[in-house]
Amino acid sequence: MEKKILPLTQLPVNVRAKIIAIEGGHGFQRKLHVMGIREGQTIKIVSRQPFRGPVTITISGYQMTLGRGMAQKILVEVI
Repeated sequence: MEKKILPLTQLPVNVRAKIIAIEGGHGFQRKLHVMGIREGQTIKIVSRQPFRGPVTITISGYQMTLGRGMAQKILVEVI
């Protein structure tokens, strides 16, 4: 079975995925690292706001909200 890699914004709600890569500059990657978002972790979208609004995620037992642009740069693989 071929593994499909997609941006976090395209992940369906309540589907678990593994973070494969984080695109963006060093500062952006460091910011996500400080927030606890790292490659290899399991992530799930809890809700998605309409009209290109933010997405709420669960990672390591915590819920947080990311802007759509930030979430677009996080590549995941459905598990």
